[in-house]
Amino acid sequence: MASAKAKIGEITRKGLQELEISPTMEALITDVTQLASYNWIEAKTPTIAVPGCPALWAPFSTPRRLKQDTGHRYIAQNAARHPASPLEPLFRALFIANPSFDIASVDVVTDRNNIRKLLSFVNPTGDSYAQEAFTIDVEVTGNTIIFCRSETATEETIGPKEFRGYGKNFEAAYTDSQVVGSTGHHRIISYRFGGLHMVLRHETDGYVDEPPSRLANLLESMRLNAASHSQSNSLPGSKLTIQKKGRQVPLNSTLEIKTRVHHKPLEFRNIAPQLWISQTPKLVRAYHNRGKFSNPQPEDVTAYIKQWEKDNVNDLNKLAALLQRVVSLVEDCDTRSAVLRFDPSKDKLEITRVDREPMLPSDLYAKWDKNGVDEEVAANRAESEKNEDSTTASAAAAPAVVDEEDKAVHTGGVSLM
Repeated sequence: MASAKAKIGEITRKGLQELEISPTMEALITDVTQLASYNWIEAKTPTIAVPGCPALWAPFSTPRRLKQDTGHRYIAQNAARHPASPLEPLFRALFIANPSFDIASVDVVTDRNNIRKLLSFVNPTGDSYAQEAFTIDVEVTGNTIIFCRSETATEETIGPKEFRGYGKNFEAAYTDSQVVGSTGHHRIISYRFGGLHMVLRHETDGYVDEPPSRLANLLESMRLNAASHSQSNSLPGSKLTIQKKGRQVPLNSTLEIKTRVHHKPLEFRNIAPQLWISQTPKLVRAYHNRGKFSNPQPEDVTAYIKQWEKDNVNDLNKLAALLQRVVSLVEDCDTRSAVLRFDPSKDKLEITRVDREPMLPSDLYAKWDKNGVDEEVAANRAESEKNEDSTTASAAAAPAVVDEEDKAVHTGGVSLM
């Protein structure tokens, strides 16, 4: 629970126009590297599979009619499944794939969603988040700024009389899960942007493969799921179970899926920010007429993303300057924890100092300790974990309660009216 708030600074719309990026820094994404990946697995306790595997794009040869989405859906699955530390899966997967990764060299660690929100502040006409209030939790670890997504609700239930499109059901029908029990695939990449070394996590709807036979796909899926329970493990001080199964899929095979009613074409500029931030190269625009879908095909949108980047260089310069300003404000105020808030009624970003439990288990902070940093935050987290373990032990006789969030759900792409 955060407390003891004190304002650090603010960035108004007018102030944003006055921010300048260093002339030596290009506001372009460069040096993109795929680092790691994982799947959330349906289980009673938080469980991920590393490296996992995205669902395979497997369309039908003839048009299909689907039912509209109903039931449970995640808004922010990492926070819903692991509220104690939504960012822990990112770091666990990262250090399993790259044990010697130099995290201390990273300037910003974030989810794609946070960058989308900041870009919507830069250009309110460019993204669906434009007029929405938002909050981003911030933590300073060594010379690294960690942004953690914060949502009022992390999951929702769609009633039978509510219309939210067909995105979830379309993904379930047109892709084949490659990992048993998977409820979503997340990927971790790194790149340089505006002079900052960034590590970014994002969800991936699926991937496209060269056209092997359906039998070959089935055999590969069986191989991926052959891992036994003996491969599961957990670490001291962590409530996260890790299964080592799946296979790496290259970034250039990943895709985003969007569904839309046929008489409202989905313009690329409306989804370009999301694809650009995660460097997702392929897109499926699936159009329907009262739930009946034709035969959509994946598009390679790499060139369109590059063109969008060139066309929006002014906004991206402001985004880079905004990120640099937020980083400098938090670093200069000598605090470890802060909150970044956007209030549409005030049309400005406010950064506030808070007292909050550390975001990560103590052993992960040791990854920054090569230069003797963050011993204090690791010690604080270790003490907090010790207290949690003591509380858990005293309550061990109480009956277990399984929340609704433990029920399986296939995380769907955004479905637009």
